[in-house]
Amino acid sequence: MAAAPALKHWRTTLERVEKFVSPLYFTDCNLRGRLFGASCPVAALSSFLTPDRLPYQEAVQRDFRPAQVGCSFGPTWWTCWFRVELTIPEAWVGQEVHLCWESDGEGLVWRDGEPVQGLTKEGEKTSYVLTDRLGERDPRSLTLYVEVACNGLLGAGKGSIIAAPDPEKMFQLSRAELAVFHRDVHMLLVDLELLLGIAKGLGKDNQRSFQALYTANQMVNVCDPAQPETFPVAQALASRFFGQRGGESQHTIHATGHCHIDTAWLWPFEETMRKCARSWVTALQLMERNPEFIFACSQAQQLEWVKNRYPGLYSRLQEFARRGQFVPVGGTWVEMDGNLPSGEAMVRQFLQGQNFFLQEFGKMCSEQFWLPDTFGYSAQLPQIMHGCGIRRFLTQKLSWNLVNSFPHHTFFWEGLDGSRVLVHFPPGDSYGMQGSVEEVLKTVANNRDKGRANHSAFLFGFGDGGGGPTQTMLDRLKRLSNTDGLPRLLLLNQFHDVVTGSCIQIVAGEAMCHYEDIRSHGNTLLSTAAAALCAGEPGPEGLLIVNTLPWKRTEVMALPKPGGAHSLALVTVPSMGYAPVPPPTSLQPLLPQQPVFVLQETDGSVTLDNGIIRVKLDPTGRLTSLVLVASGREAIAEGAVGNQFVLFDDVPLYWDAWDVMDYHLETRKPVLGQAGTLAVGTEGGLRGSAWFLLQISPNSRLSQEVVLDVGCPYVRFHTEVHWHEAHKFLKVEFPARVRSSQATYEIQFGHLQRPTHYNTSWDWARFEVWAHRWMDLSEQGFGLALLNDCKYGASVQGSILSLSLLRAPKAPDATADMGRHEFTYALMPHKGSFQDAGVIQAAYSLNFPLLALPAPSPAPATSWSAFSLSSPAVVLETVKQAESSPQRRSLVLRLYEAHGSHVDCWLHLSLPVQEAILCDLLERPDPAGHLPLRDSRLKLTFSPFQVLSLLLVLQPPPH
Repeated sequence: MAAAPALKHWRTTLERVEKFVSPLYFTDCNLRGRLFGASCPVAALSSFLTPDRLPYQEAVQRDFRPAQVGCSFGPTWWTCWFRVELTIPEAWVGQEVHLCWESDGEGLVWRDGEPVQGLTKEGEKTSYVLTDRLGERDPRSLTLYVEVACNGLLGAGKGSIIAAPDPEKMFQLSRAELAVFHRDVHMLLVDLELLLGIAKGLGKDNQRSFQALYTANQMVNVCDPAQPETFPVAQALASRFFGQRGGESQHTIHATGHCHIDTAWLWPFEETMRKCARSWVTALQLMERNPEFIFACSQAQQLEWVKNRYPGLYSRLQEFARRGQFVPVGGTWVEMDGNLPSGEAMVRQFLQGQNFFLQEFGKMCSEQFWLPDTFGYSAQLPQIMHGCGIRRFLTQKLSWNLVNSFPHHTFFWEGLDGSRVLVHFPPGDSYGMQGSVEEVLKTVANNRDKGRANHSAFLFGFGDGGGGPTQTMLDRLKRLSNTDGLPRLLLLNQFHDVVTGSCIQIVAGEAMCHYEDIRSHGNTLLSTAAAALCAGEPGPEGLLIVNTLPWKRTEVMALPKPGGAHSLALVTVPSMGYAPVPPPTSLQPLLPQQPVFVLQETDGSVTLDNGIIRVKLDPTGRLTSLVLVASGREAIAEGAVGNQFVLFDDVPLYWDAWDVMDYHLETRKPVLGQAGTLAVGTEGGLRGSAWFLLQISPNSRLSQEVVLDVGCPYVRFHTEVHWHEAHKFLKVEFPARVRSSQATYEIQFGHLQRPTHYNTSWDWARFEVWAHRWMDLSEQGFGLALLNDCKYGASVQGSILSLSLLRAPKAPDATADMGRHEFTYALMPHKGSFQDAGVIQAAYSLNFPLLALPAPSPAPATSWSAFSLSSPAVVLETVKQAESSPQRRSLVLRLYEAHGSHVDCWLHLSLPVQEAILCDLLERPDPAGHLPLRDSRLKLTFSPFQVLSLLLVLQPPPH
């Protein structure tokens, strides 16, 4: 063989190697063209179509009709089952034999009644290994079934992945044949692609780059694709290069196999169940072939689906878990959103998830909370994680920030209460890596903690729609495990959109059905609970008023009367208890010392006054004045109006239902009403109100009742919107006569301050933030709080409080937010701090109204309170039955400190408590957490924003 020339042209050498491995060019004579050898068609092919997702046992009994390569099937969301009859040629003995299958959609191979592998062109899984080496006595004929879902890995969007699904899309089978697979060619292709990646990635100024290119060129010289006997020489050249080890100081990458599957997104829940089977059975196959391969899986819900639908596959998952290759991670039921769910909802995620992992796999997830694809993170997550036995957190989505790059990849995150967790953001800025050299080098280059942290995670595998790692990815990473010029030693392959509305229409419909079921079941439980509360307490027939909040409430209620009518009454109910109310026909109207006065001026404006606040509306329903009566302090900015609806254009760069861009603020258009539309509703006494209609656009309209009750410190705005827009954004604004550089927003189990100015890019990027039930703008001695019962987007710019109401994105759901909406927000001026003024309690009261339940006969004669607290700084958020409660005799109470203060608090109990023990969020008792019960009271001590859980064991009932 001639010696290699001393000088080589970089580009021509590079392109020479590229063409040698190309799937497009010179495949008649290059190495790629020899990946498969002899082939033959399948012996017989037949199929049937169904709109249903049938179980295997039912599907194989259906009437299969002859089919052929090139046939079309569909439409979207249907399923095509293929029966594939195979006869392997005798001449292929000793060879590796594959079923080569290429079709649109997502396929699942069934063999002997069990799923064995996923097939999808998008996920680079287009062949199934029938045998690694065909033996003399191996059967030559067999029958497989391929279940093909009429959707892709990322749904079936019309024109783009996030567009609404194309309901008429058709799919095609383009290849179905047997072929001999040349494993040695595959390994040479992997080596050459990696050498090309190193040469390109390290660049012309790097010696190791030239070594990689030189090695690849030499391999092309010695390798004749038509003569397999030349392959070992080429493989030896590659092994010599990759065997040159890196130093101990090199950055270490932990390659983490990842099969992120959105529980629902661009496909329905039912399809997710099949995605899990396709992805995980493929991962099991990789585990069998690669004993060092460890696959981690999050989301207990998906595991439960597989358990119910694919019991054989689930048993194998449990078997590989016992071997240590299949590792459940994360600890939650699903990878939930980090902004919208309440604190208790987040606790339930961990509680249900961890209990599932313990029951099904023998241990809880103690290593890390896994949330790679969620866009926001509550400041209370570190405390919640601590309470569930987790001290580390892996996520990735902050890398999507457009304005500011997050300054760290490995750091300690301190939560609202001071709890700390170790956090890692994989520097590769993706959870869908494929093991390329370019991705590996990017991971090292992007690391923002160089010198301080010399390790980082590398998430690889097809994700979002499932798929997961492939054998090629594993082969690449094995080769790169410790090669000079690249980061090192470690292969750990590890494996949320409904509540936020960024899903297709069919998923939203399924979610609404789930909520209807929950509501129906909840109402049944409520009626049962009311009957239980009344047991053994004789009294008159009538209504039972139930207060689910931990403070005494005196409020105006609309009580039902016979015939469907309602009457107003002022009722007082103790903390977390009930009060009996006689039938409405016998109620006398109780006129308080200061009833609500309602006055409409000749110009059409209306004033509502309850002695606490005075509200003035202009003739179109806008708020011109809001006065705290005791001090005479005006809350609305001079010369401005509140309750001003504003409309914005809402056209993001791409991610329609996800992103709100800063430039939308430049398109602000006030929605102006017609004078004379404001009318008096309820004329005063216990309640006063005014209402108006507003035409938002030619297609959308709004009606609103502005309500002020006796004794109430806030004015409510009951709103109904008929919304039919495209790429518009509706908000409501309240300019306040308050000046502060910080506004306060409620989050789970607490609150945060955020700036009201745009001094830095970090401030500007928070032009809209998330909040739960309230936000507040306060200066020394006075403030204004905006409460709401179901909205989460908020902002305070300067002195203007703004609440985001409705959007109109068209992808992935063209009908998102369209139709009728009802919601309520409220405005509360206050003296002093929001804590001392009771803003937190007011927001809870708005969100959890008193309940009027028909009292069984006989109804209780007196009021009763189960629990009460001595400090307004502490909120008893949850009372629930303990998860493991013998004879249902144990309760769990969840309390948190809401003001941001150290406080001692007495919890008063009316239940027969035998034992009180502090526990963690998973309801595991603290051995040192026994609390003494004194005169039916427990003393609790809180630090700022601390969450405490209390296990109460009730005394057994007397015999």
